[in-house]
Amino acid sequence: MIAMVDIRLLTAYICAILLLVSCQFAPPANYAYTPEIVSERCVLAERLLALLPPEQRDAPAAVQEATWLADTSYRAGVAIARYNEPFFMAWMNNRMVNSIFTWRERGLCWHYQHDMYRELRRRRLEYFRIGCCVRDRNKGSEHHCVYLAPVTVRWPQCIIIDPWLWNGRLEVLYNGSFSTDKWQEEEGVLPYLQSIYPEEHNKPFEHWARVKAGWYYRDYAESSSPRGRASRQGRLMQRRIEQGMRLRGGKLYSY
Repeated sequence: MIAMVDIRLLTAYICAILLLVSCQFAPPANYAYTPEIVSERCVLAERLLALLPPEQRDAPAAVQEATWLADTSYRAGVAIARYNEPFFMAWMNNRMVNSIFTWRERGLCWHYQHDMYRELRRRRLEYFRIGCCVRDRNKGSEHHCVYLAPVTVRWPQCIIIDPWLWNGRLEVLYNGSFSTDKWQEEEGVLPYLQSIYPEEHNKPFEHWARVKAGWYYRDYAESSSPRGRASRQGRLMQRRIEQGMRLRGGKLYSY
């Protein structure tokens, strides 16, 4: 009996290690189209619709909008992570980005927040809105995400989507499943992102709202500012935009 318990524990331990190792890298390009994730996309769409007033939940336009938001969240999360090329999990990737050697250009949680916001603003929304939120503000564990909510409902009646934690494998925190003592609405960053990414914007997938403008890891500038455009990362962003547009035949994104 003891040997059997030990084998089960060992098997569980090995499975956990394999899971963590497999999640160190971005998922394959078809990840969002696997049966399991397609099912999760449907669940997210259903949970979004459940946040709407009862008289709106069955409206074809509302269903279409919720489905688009759910599908784009999962598909964009994979694409963003694959573009960032993570090498470790979560906080270790931050060290790669914040290193003076810049082992990785992008990969901080607020990078993912900005990029996910960019992708979700490609469509005009009637029933839902996109907000920003932060966990453990001003602490070492501070973490930034976007959230989805009905236009008529205020924080915290929402769904938080996090593509950063598992390197593109979307973590979804449904309404009521997260602590409002830890999570807060991040209203300060929203006007800034709204100005850069208005609804139906035409910024390409490689566009970054902010770029590193100096050697210090917190020295960032708006990518469209003179300092941002002249920076090493600003010039890199422009080269990647041009390359991506050529590869996609002029399309703004492809995922």
